[in-house]
Amino acid sequence: MRCPSCGDLRDRVVDSRQTEDGRSIRRRRECETCGGRFTTFERVETALVQVRKRDGEVEGFDASKVAAGVSAACKSRPVDPGQIAVLVADVEDALRSMGKEVTSDEVGLEVLLRLRALDEVAAVRFASVYKGFDTISDFEREIRLLQEPS
Repeated sequence: MRCPSCGDLRDRVVDSRQTEDGRSIRRRRECETCGGRFTTFERVETALVQVRKRDGEVEGFDASKVAAGVSAACKSRPVDPGQIAVLVADVEDALRSMGKEVTSDEVGLEVLLRLRALDEVAAVRFASVYKGFDTISDFEREIRLLQEPS
């Protein structure tokens, strides 16, 4: 690791801890040249999931897009950022288990399934964008789906 203060490559690990979600390791490092301390994160490199969009274009899965959509749906709701981060990580894990390429509809469905368990109002908000609601009956249909036993 290159020291962010002096640029030297010689450092030592002072402390290592697993992150809360258990998906990475946080390492506290100290530069042997200048004594500066900095933090790095180490995680397993996994195959990138490709998403086929509705227009046929394929792009890499972007967790920040999912997080932004879920955050917008959860605005003014009792959902904290940590819950959103866990939801996004769970969605990414589920997509990875589906294979190297998934559709944007599959991404939206995975998000919606988890969001329904987290906050029903946020789930309806997310569904209105993901499913492209045009009429009030679209909202009514989604609410009926939420009321069905799982």
